[in-house]
Amino acid sequence: MAAIDLKAAPRPVTFGNGVVALLALAIFINYVDRGNLATAAPLIKDELHLSASRIGLLLSVFFWTYVPGQILAGWLVEKINAYRTYALGLALWSIATALTGVASGFSMLIALRLLLGVGESVAFPCSSQLIAQHLPQHRLGVANGLTAMGLSLGPAFGTFAGGLFMAHYGWRNLFLFFGLASLLWLWPWLASTRHLSKAHDDAPRIDRAPPFREILRKREAWGAGIGHFCNNYAFYFVISWLPLYLVKARGFTVPQMAELGGLIYVTYAASSMVAGWLSDRWLAAGGSVTLVRKTIIVSGHATIAIAMLGCMLGSAPVATASLFLAGVAFGFNAPSLYAIGQTLGGKVGGGKWIAFQNCIGNLAGIVAPIVTGFVVDRTGQFTWAFAVAGAVAFGGVICWGLVVGKIAPLAWAAAPAAV
Repeated sequence: MAAIDLKAAPRPVTFGNGVVALLALAIFINYVDRGNLATAAPLIKDELHLSASRIGLLLSVFFWTYVPGQILAGWLVEKINAYRTYALGLALWSIATALTGVASGFSMLIALRLLLGVGESVAFPCSSQLIAQHLPQHRLGVANGLTAMGLSLGPAFGTFAGGLFMAHYGWRNLFLFFGLASLLWLWPWLASTRHLSKAHDDAPRIDRAPPFREILRKREAWGAGIGHFCNNYAFYFVISWLPLYLVKARGFTVPQMAELGGLIYVTYAASSMVAGWLSDRWLAAGGSVTLVRKTIIVSGHATIAIAMLGCMLGSAPVATASLFLAGVAFGFNAPSLYAIGQTLGGKVGGGKWIAFQNCIGNLAGIVAPIVTGFVVDRTGQFTWAFAVAGAVAFGGVICWGLVVGKIAPLAWAAAPAAV
């Protein structure tokens, strides 16, 4: 009998829960690193003598490269695959975060926020391509819920732990420590995905992702993109201005701000996981994809609008309760935001679709901080800033409910790539 060559047996290549967990961890790191500036804003504002408008510009400038970077990331996913693109992006944004700790002035902070935006732009196109390619429809809720937990726990950890760290060691050491610590993610990622990356390169290319010009022709793409913008405007308003609002408008100390802000983001995290689990169970029980996804996301947008109204008109206790309600609604929306795009784009187009959708959605990151800074400088309060955020959030009800039609993989006219 011929001997069996065990060394010749190929190593099994699977996209397991460990890779999904690493994707969620990367989103967590992403939001810790981008949110550090908002946490440090009260101290940076005083040390560098910056106006509210200049703080708004600093918070906004990140998105000047993050938004177009989505398209670059979608292109890189096709050219060098999602695994390598994610590793390069995380290395870049970690270095930019660490260097922020040695920034000497406003201009250098601007330059580093631009660099941070380029690096962080890879996160959602890469993770969405991998999730859409490897996971069935009834598992998209929990997978996106996990990444949404990273999205929400990142600001929670950054606001709570970062605020306490900053109170003892200063804002510069905060950026240095978090930036260098972020680089540690690369070791398990490269070790876990090396064979997956090679299998992707070796697989025959029967289909290819649709070009962006074809995505632009789809009504669903614009409905999803603008709907994403409506969600993100309120979210980025809160994530960018919550520390300054709590400290300057409501009189909280920095440690109190850190505790309350952290609890709001923990609420967001719990809500996103519950929403993802419920959507998967509903689908497994026979609910249609369109009914499940639209019911969840439309109700989430309506709740955000109500929460912004409570912050606008309510007393301090009502405003605090409304911020927690907003956290619940953001978490409720998060899994569906990406699951809808991954479904519409399909297995080959999910990454590019999310690149486009996230590009439009994150224009809110440019607009919301600047508009808020302008309104606060002109009125001396946050009342009308909350009103604007609530009105924009309600626009998402129209986009997801009416503009986006049936939620199912779209047909692409692009010719297949050569095998």
